[in-house]
Amino acid sequence: MPHLLLVRHGRTQWNLERRGQGQADIPLDDVGRAQAAEAGRAIAALGPDLVWSSDSQRAHDTALASGLPVTTDSRLREIDLGAYEGKLLEEWQAAEPDEYARSQQGHDVRRGGGELNSEVGERAYPALLEALALTPDDGLLVVVSHGGTIRALLRILLDLPASPWLHLGALGNTACALLDHDRHGRGWRLHVYGVPVATLSPPLDTPA
Repeated sequence: MPHLLLVRHGRTQWNLERRGQGQADIPLDDVGRAQAAEAGRAIAALGPDLVWSSDSQRAHDTALASGLPVTTDSRLREIDLGAYEGKLLEEWQAAEPDEYARSQQGHDVRRGGGELNSEVGERAYPALLEALALTPDDGLLVVVSHGGTIRALLRILLDLPASPWLHLGALGNTACALLDHDRHGRGWRLHVYGVPVATLSPPLDTPA
């Protein structure tokens, strides 16, 4: 099985303001473009066999900064936050205190009439499997996506409980998760989580 590198996009103005972006197509801000340029150089240096990306411009532009061919897939978009896209976390908390409290306890809630966290994984995971099937054994697949989507994928890959938010901290902009598949048949293993992708260097050797 290939190595798998999941990368969050660079910063946007809404990230800075702590607004829920969801599937709103918000561009990178000046800091985000600089982050994307740095992340892109690091991704290119790793020599991936494939680069896939969400079709949201903040993720796609981060992936394109690598200078490599990029395949976009709408299934890799961020969670749909419905009516709460563009809202501050405090606005959601004030409008739906019970729902907010349930989410903080690890329950899967449908914010603003959008998606459940589990539904994000259900739509994104088939896209990941398609990309993995096209990646050579012992190769490297890079997927540039969103914080919520990456954690939803990790829940499936690592067989975590229903709410990964209680087990995995939030990913910063252009932070990453690096996984490989255990050669003894025990499934996916997480080697790196939450560090900027620019801190990784080739070759991506992981313990057997």
